[in-house]
Amino acid sequence: MRFHIITIFPDIFDSYLNESIIGRARRNKIIDIKFYNPRDFIKVPKNKNQNNYKPVDDRPYGGGPGMVMRAEPILKAVEAAVKKIKSKKVKIILFSPSGKKFNTMYAKKSAKKYSDIIMISGRYEGIDARVQKILKAEEISIGDYVLTGGELPAMALIDSISRQISGVLGKYESLEEERVSSSEMYTRPEILKYKKKNYKVPPVLLSGDHKKIEDWKKKI
Repeated sequence: MRFHIITIFPDIFDSYLNESIIGRARRNKIIDIKFYNPRDFIKVPKNKNQNNYKPVDDRPYGGGPGMVMRAEPILKAVEAAVKKIKSKKVKIILFSPSGKKFNTMYAKKSAKKYSDIIMISGRYEGIDARVQKILKAEEISIGDYVLTGGELPAMALIDSISRQISGVLGKYESLEEERVSSSEMYTRPEILKYKKKNYKVPPVLLSGDHKKIEDWKKKI
């Protein structure tokens, strides 16, 4: 699986995607993550009186607060990503608080259906609507709230989808969503003493009776 991220802040991803399970999957070449900065696709005329700043945003037509990301540099960044993709199993995603709600089932289907996923991470007040219309990108939301940009949603999708790919977690049993689990988990010690109170592990988990334990997990 290859993830292609369109973002003006690629360095935001460094720590999270280079550590732990995702970092290992990248090093083992099970997944690949590439970045495309829209600023790199803006040509600025050389002028000694200019600082060659590359603006990716502009004022919205019709007025309103904030700035809107321009369509052209984003479209060119997506074109650069598409040129590197040989497969036809490609998905283009654009993050929006009003988009389709992302969940584990979506992650599972994506891992099976696509070889490459392009994610467009917006900033400011949003992205020129023509980007979605031209690319026919699917708008996705990770929750009923507004974030500063699309970088966090992109990381969430990479993490969730990668978990569904064989070899990323090591063993299929490691998938929490495939095991009977509960919101309550316990480990040693059996009795935790904290501020003069004892907090015990539920007796059923110490019984050794696997059926009772599974039944308890389903009820929690």
